[in-house]
Amino acid sequence: MKTAHTTDEVFGINRDLPMNYVVRKIVDDKFIESLSRSQHIVIYGSSKQGKTSLRKKCLVETDYIVVSCQNKWTLAELHASILKEAGFNIRQSLEKTASGSHKVVAGVGAKAKIPLITEGSGNAGYEYQNTSTEKETLKPIELDPNDPNDIIRALEEIKFKRYIVLEDFHYLPDESQRNFSFSLKTFHENSKLTFIIVGVWREENRLIGFNGDLTDRVLSVDVDTWTRDSLAEVIDAGAALLNVVVDEGFREGLLSRCFDSVHIVQEACRRACRASSVFETCQGDPRVVGVDIDPAQVVGQVVSEQAGRYRGFLMGFADGFQETDLEMPKWVVYAILCSSVEQLEKGIRLRRIASLIKSKHPKGKDLNNGNITQILNSAASLQNKKGTRPLVIDYDTANTSLHVVDKGFLIWLSTQDRAELLDDLSLPEAIEPDHA
Repeated sequence: MKTAHTTDEVFGINRDLPMNYVVRKIVDDKFIESLSRSQHIVIYGSSKQGKTSLRKKCLVETDYIVVSCQNKWTLAELHASILKEAGFNIRQSLEKTASGSHKVVAGVGAKAKIPLITEGSGNAGYEYQNTSTEKETLKPIELDPNDPNDIIRALEEIKFKRYIVLEDFHYLPDESQRNFSFSLKTFHENSKLTFIIVGVWREENRLIGFNGDLTDRVLSVDVDTWTRDSLAEVIDAGAALLNVVVDEGFREGLLSRCFDSVHIVQEACRRACRASSVFETCQGDPRVVGVDIDPAQVVGQVVSEQAGRYRGFLMGFADGFQETDLEMPKWVVYAILCSSVEQLEKGIRLRRIASLIKSKHPKGKDLNNGNITQILNSAASLQNKKGTRPLVIDYDTANTSLHVVDKGFLIWLSTQDRAELLDDLSLPEAIEPDHA
């Protein structure tokens, strides 16, 4: 009898590593090689393309701690969260730093990964027993949470040696991302600590763009490299676990319509199995699933469930941070809606965006490109403020290119009446692509 798995366990979204995980040598091997080079690592790519799964596949859970970044954190709060995950109890001190902010007191707590910890009373300190049975007392440490040197000192006190994973780094405010890029140089030069930074963007050297001193100190791994063959492997691996055969017509149709999104492939297969009354591993002869099921319809159903979020993104982004005379966020949306899905998939360059906007904006050719660039640079911040999660677009400052980082949005947009969307936003009719 075959080991039974549910359809949702195989093709559904799970907190654990996907059962049908497919190793891509260009991705997995590069990540594993990077781990051995004592440099910080950036895992980047579009939303739901396997960034977290890569880490879970290649690392044992006890090898790392995970800090999930929040959209309002300052550098100090990020540093403090790292200490908390490492096992420290953090409280505010009455003492202030030279800049006027409060210091914090870090004491070893129960989460610290050392063999034995007992907390003393009052200010007696913290005692632990190391592997050589020698006892050592750790006093609570007063430190400046903005100073990476103090964070290093605290982690060295407990002989911390695990990887530090910063998930959802893209949600941090721009200033915090930039400030941490300078901390990262200090972590690299003054400690053996290794950070694994996970973010939704298409820019290979984003942190280096923030701080040029990180050149050769940070390695980047792009997970957005799904090919038709690797996605087919995902389908076949899942089918084998459920003892089913995916109908060839459905399989090929899905691979042609998924925009290289592993998430859409997984969800479409899950629905096809359930529509074929396969809810767990089939016993006996393999069952065929997907017969007489239109892959375009299934993909459309998957994406349509996000239609409200995508419309909300367009409306929220168009509103901007506040009302302004130029209304640049709305005009960036105009450039998006005037671009074909194929152009958006490749990324639209600043030159094209400026041309599209100036063709219809009240200021016309007198519009300053700096006004356009300013809102493009703030694209992630604006989406964070509007509650757009995951992000839909991201701007690559190095290559001056706007990218869609939610592939479902491309599929949804391909089915929409652009003229209606433009009218809803009180924007003029789209100009022909050939005239942009």
